[in-house]
Amino acid sequence: MRIYADSSFIVSLYTVDANSVEANRALRAAGVRPWLTTYGELEIINAMGLRVFRKEVSEKQLASSLLEFRNDLSKGLLKLHGLTDAIIERAVQLSRQTTMKVGTRAADVLHVAAAMELGADYLYTFDHHQRKLAQALRLKLNSWP
Repeated sequence: MRIYADSSFIVSLYTVDANSVEANRALRAAGVRPWLTTYGELEIINAMGLRVFRKEVSEKQLASSLLEFRNDLSKGLLKLHGLTDAIIERAVQLSRQTTMKVGTRAADVLHVAAAMELGADYLYTFDHHQRKLAQALRLKLNSWP
């Protein structure tokens, strides 16, 4: 099984939030290393920084989370893929076909396009917009209330 995980899912693995328990449970149940893109990496770092700005976590907690994230990347526990031209082209195609109907943002389209272009069997996300698009495209998703 091949899993593409977006930033909402990965952030929930490395920081405590409303989806952390579900993220850890889903990843343990899958038993595979999730994929993400370099764009997802940027979103993860930015989202964690925003959590400090919003006073949801301390700078010390951020440093610890980022260190754990970096260590897992270097150990290969997360598989990082570059954001290729093929992914961008797929995103443009999907945007033309679906955005007017589904109302997705460019970042959402990009994550779904990456999952599809990389050949993922599942998209793991907690983002409502991405889930809606993935469902419209018949991409399998992690379970989530």
